[in-house]
Amino acid sequence: MSILVVGVNHRTAPLSVLERLTLTGDEISKTVAGLAARDNLREVVVLSTCNRTEVYAVTERFHGAYADISDHLCTVSGLNADELTPHLYSEHDDAAVSHLFEVAAGLDSVVVGEGEILGQVRDAWEVARTEGGARTSANLMFRLALEVGKRARTETAIARGTASISHAAVEMVAERLGGLDGRRVLVVGAGAMGEGITVALDAAGAGSVTVLNRDRGRADRVATRVGGQAAGLDELLAHLADADVVLTCTGADGTLINTDMVTSVREPGRPLVIVDIAVPRDVDAQVATLPDTVVLDLDDLSAWADRGRAERLAETDDVRRLVAEQVDRFAAELTAMQAAPLVAAMRERAEEVRLAEFDRFASRLDGLDADQRAAVEALTRGIVNKLLHEPSVRLRTQAGTPQGERNAAAVADLFDIE
Repeated sequence: MSILVVGVNHRTAPLSVLERLTLTGDEISKTVAGLAARDNLREVVVLSTCNRTEVYAVTERFHGAYADISDHLCTVSGLNADELTPHLYSEHDDAAVSHLFEVAAGLDSVVVGEGEILGQVRDAWEVARTEGGARTSANLMFRLALEVGKRARTETAIARGTASISHAAVEMVAERLGGLDGRRVLVVGAGAMGEGITVALDAAGAGSVTVLNRDRGRADRVATRVGGQAAGLDELLAHLADADVVLTCTGADGTLINTDMVTSVREPGRPLVIVDIAVPRDVDAQVATLPDTVVLDLDDLSAWADRGRAERLAETDDVRRLVAEQVDRFAAELTAMQAAPLVAAMRERAEEVRLAEFDRFASRLDGLDADQRAAVEALTRGIVNKLLHEPSVRLRTQAGTPQGERNAAAVADLFDIE
């Protein structure tokens, strides 16, 4: 059995490629179900965020699994293998497990230590469990990933200061404008990222905040947290006219803001800064060519965040030690789990023999009363348990080692276990 991860992220692919691979909602569910049905893939979890799309798989056929996953990513993105392969990375076994644990700990994020990724890992696992993609091995791996992610943020200072993409986006635009005091800010999208942006804007002293969302009720709830205004997405054009800053982070399939919209409502000479951290992008690329308009995206945020990585990177050694400990724990628990079916089969076979012998001597035990018969039952069970205790322990503790393989083969042969 091998564990494999194949994917792209903000380090290996430009935004133009990432946005073509971003999966949401039903797309993730369908991808998990579709890949899990492949003969080469036993378990599948898909993690897709604005900074990465990764497929984690448990497989008996490494090369076949890699081909299945990469082919599927080509189909999703509309890119051919020559276009996509240079951006793909893959890891297997301990390296794949370590990669997931580092992702959960925030070591592989645009903003090192950011906490939003932990919830995204949890959501990916939950979808996979619902679709039947995550079972024994993947469940163990993702449970331990969440544990190490939490430990990294409580036992080290990796999350000190700006620890989310939403907060980083606000800090970036505030730095560019010399502060947000008196600025009219429009937040487009009221999901988890939009809510984080809204809270960060309030903390940064934004003059006024208006939250737009397709679900007006959700916009109301988010805006109320900071004393802001709310509106439906159908009012975008009207609010775009008065905004000094727009931060957009919806999950829309296509662009929401284009050049015609901006030019139709903006006064000539009035500056506008747009921060688009949606994937796919909410803002048409041509908007950046308009006069008095600046458009910043995830690539710009990544470059901005790189300047502030030094302090957090000082904590990465401690986090990597936690990751290494958790990888070792995963390997130990997984090997013990793999030995469990053999141990259970050995004990089941021994119990069959005990019961058969008990039945064979049944006529000689007819004279025993209930207490005496129970005593004989307990005695025979105790003998069997004593005899099987040491073999059971060795099968569990030596699983995955050459000696463990020899022990397993011997037990299977002696107890006639297929």
